[in-house]
Amino acid sequence: MANQRKRSFFAQKICRFCVEKIDPILFYDVKILKPLISERGKIVPSRISGNCSTHQRKLTTAIKRARNIALLPFSVEH
Repeated sequence: MANQRKRSFFAQKICRFCVEKIDPILFYDVKILKPLISERGKIVPSRISGNCSTHQRKLTTAIKRARNIALLPFSVEH
């Protein structure tokens, strides 16, 4: 009994793109992309955002495209 591990159970995060049935993640829709970027300009990982792997890959591509045409910042200078 003394050698039991503590188990922590986290709430299952669900992909909001699957729930809302948003199939094409458009790179010019900054309103969707902005919350999925940290304040430092990094893409939030799927284990934190709750996105499924398919939508996380599409999201990454959309964010990179939006950065290239200057809709989103590459990084934030302090």
